[in-house]
Amino acid sequence: MKIGLAQINTTVGDLAGNQQLILDAYQALVADGAELVLFPELAICGYPPRDLLFKSRFVSDIEATLKTIATEIGSVPAVIGTVEARNKDESGRPFYNAAAWCENGTIQTMARKCLLPSYDVFDEDRYFQPALAPVIHEWNGKRIGITICEDIWTAPAVQTNRRYNVDPLTTFAEKGIDLLLNLSASPWHDGKNEAREPLLQFAADRCKCPAIYCNAVGGNDELIFDGGSLIADPERGLIAGLAAFRAENRVIDINNPSAVVVSEHFNPKGNAATQDALVLGLRDYARKSGFKKALIGLSGGIDSAVVAAIAAEAFGPENVIGIALPSAISSQHSRDDAAALAKNLGIEYHEVAIAETVASAESALAPLFEGMQADVTEENIQARARGVLLMAMSNKFGALLLTTGNKSEISVGYCTLYGDMCGGLAVISDLPKMKVYALARHINNEREIIPVNTIEKAPSAELRLDQKDEDSLPPYPVLDGILRLYVEEGLSSAEIIERGYDAEIVRDIIRKVDLNEYKRKQAAPGLKTTPLAFGVGRRIPIVQKYVS
Repeated sequence: MKIGLAQINTTVGDLAGNQQLILDAYQALVADGAELVLFPELAICGYPPRDLLFKSRFVSDIEATLKTIATEIGSVPAVIGTVEARNKDESGRPFYNAAAWCENGTIQTMARKCLLPSYDVFDEDRYFQPALAPVIHEWNGKRIGITICEDIWTAPAVQTNRRYNVDPLTTFAEKGIDLLLNLSASPWHDGKNEAREPLLQFAADRCKCPAIYCNAVGGNDELIFDGGSLIADPERGLIAGLAAFRAENRVIDINNPSAVVVSEHFNPKGNAATQDALVLGLRDYARKSGFKKALIGLSGGIDSAVVAAIAAEAFGPENVIGIALPSAISSQHSRDDAAALAKNLGIEYHEVAIAETVASAESALAPLFEGMQADVTEENIQARARGVLLMAMSNKFGALLLTTGNKSEISVGYCTLYGDMCGGLAVISDLPKMKVYALARHINNEREIIPVNTIEKAPSAELRLDQKDEDSLPPYPVLDGILRLYVEEGLSSAEIIERGYDAEIVRDIIRKVDLNEYKRKQAAPGLKTTPLAFGVGRRIPIVQKYVS
């Protein structure tokens, strides 16, 4: 049997555009010999639609689009992710997250999602009613079990805090099926594939049949979907793996015992995966929002260098503008490093001095600040002067301003509201500082793109003379370790101290994380690369008094 995997890159809400993607993929796969074509979860509307679902006509428009698509489906079935409206007289949520079996011009079966994730970035219980049982569709003498994303995430190894009363795989194992389908929109983070492959193998073994997993690909807001669609067989193991971070249509003959089809770009690891993810996330955020150019403030430091390298790959160097904004205390080596980076990347580069802007602001404030010691207030004037000028350039050039703060700094508030936090997308806001260094070295694998001096010099915000990050923060390996345990794993101060960290440092870092929640609520959206990123997946109140 030849399965067509349509790993497509949809845009949330673009029903007409997604319809065309679906039909183009279907026709291409059928022409290549597919006997059944599988699409990702919610392919018609894109994932996640969130509160678009509450707009008065959105779901009815999705249903109309599905009917139009179905009329174009011939004798080769297509299984397509969609939204199904429920009867208004029924209690519960108003919609189903569904999969439509389309064949011979009609919608023949609707399979509904049983397990609705409501953790991390997921909030499906806000919109959808869970199905009471999974669907088995009879086709050509075969019993085909249809699941949607979370429905197969029931293996003991991935349960963690998830608790469900229904297990679709158990139902299929008891009733018997010949093929398991899974339509997915599973966002990527570092290490995700290490869980997915054994998960799909577990599903194939549990149901004693081939398991087909078709995942979405592309960036939608802060989420990055990596594709990497899979087919696992209970006897042969992994028999197909599609490209990561790229759209791909592929026909797989699951009955050919010698065929193992693995894309050249399947399952990249480590820094290579992170780079591919950030490039895709940035490219799609810009493309789907209508931006063709990127603008970056280049400090000569490692964070802005990594962001610029990612932007040059995502937009093309000819569409990236780098701006150095030296103040009266900016070091010459930072100015030289920024210029060298721009030359290495081949991007447009300008230098706009801010000394006069800062002096003018200080002069205007002098009467009010008379007799008061200079402190972080004056330092922040520099950052905010840069923010004002970069936003002006963004407006004038129609370019997307990219913020350059990393997760370590954003965690503890080592960033300036309305200064270096200005921008439309925070590209590396989920990368800890040590990961930024690792990614910079990876970017330099084949040739020096980021100046070696940028990587090797001590990090500094350069908002006062001879300033170093370690004046205010512990060494980044220590800081990143504490932050991972506190922010991502949710450990208390006592538990972190038990891991061997200094008690005073731990309490100080936790205090800074908690105090700076208000800054993060005002930050640009950031691309998710870790299991728990700041943003929609971490919902801590700004005003709260709990001390961990």
